[in-house]
Amino acid sequence: MTTDGLRPDRFDREGHDQLVDVRDLQAALPGIHRLRTWAHEALALAPGERAVDIGSGTGSEVFAFADAVGPTGTAIGVEPDQNLLASAQRRATELGAHAEFHPGDAYGIPFRANSFDAVLCERVFQHLTTPLRAAREIERVLRPGGRTVVMDVDWGTAILHPGARDITREVIETLLASTTNPLSGRRLPGLLTKAGLEIDDIGSHALVQERAAAAGSLVTKISAMAVARGRITEPQREELLAELARGAETGDIHLSVTMFAVFAHKPEGR
Repeated sequence: MTTDGLRPDRFDREGHDQLVDVRDLQAALPGIHRLRTWAHEALALAPGERAVDIGSGTGSEVFAFADAVGPTGTAIGVEPDQNLLASAQRRATELGAHAEFHPGDAYGIPFRANSFDAVLCERVFQHLTTPLRAAREIERVLRPGGRTVVMDVDWGTAILHPGARDITREVIETLLASTTNPLSGRRLPGLLTKAGLEIDDIGSHALVQERAAAAGSLVTKISAMAVARGRITEPQREELLAELARGAETGDIHLSVTMFAVFAHKPEGR
């Protein structure tokens, strides 16, 4: 499976956790793509408008913006990772895309207030120690009447089956404790409202791990961490992984987490 368009979400050096890397969700990409489609339909960009993707990675959504706004509009990506930024800039040149990429992060979008008609921010808030600051940055750069979609996973919705409930619960609790802002998905509406935006709609999608992936690298890493922290024993971990492997063979397996997408706008007069 290609990793094109994926991003590691490195936005907060203080709170950054490499444990929950987006590459662990590769098998769930169909669900992510469906929410991205929902996001673009909600933003409904028109020719001549200005749009920015905060945490643009290799630029896939910025290129979609560029197609929507056309040559009279502006499509911008803001990305803190220099390697991803360089990759996006190379792709823009290769594609001849009308897209710009700038260094920056969710705490400091390098543009003036009231600069954009639309803002997209995907899988960033779960890595932030002060997400309200990022929400206020989105409000700042949106023009009055401008709209935004903010998307993120809520790790508190994780389902791990099969396995003894007490063991799977300890593994999920270890995941929550190891993520900077693990319940970010459910908190997005409140954060955006507190920042001065008005909520228009909320979408969600369960990101389901493919059966063939069995436990996957994320469960393998988290369960090892649960052992290291004394939450479960190594024999319990081995039995859990064995149960998941058997479940993958028989079809009795379910590993998922829910991603939420919030569509909001900046009221006129702000």
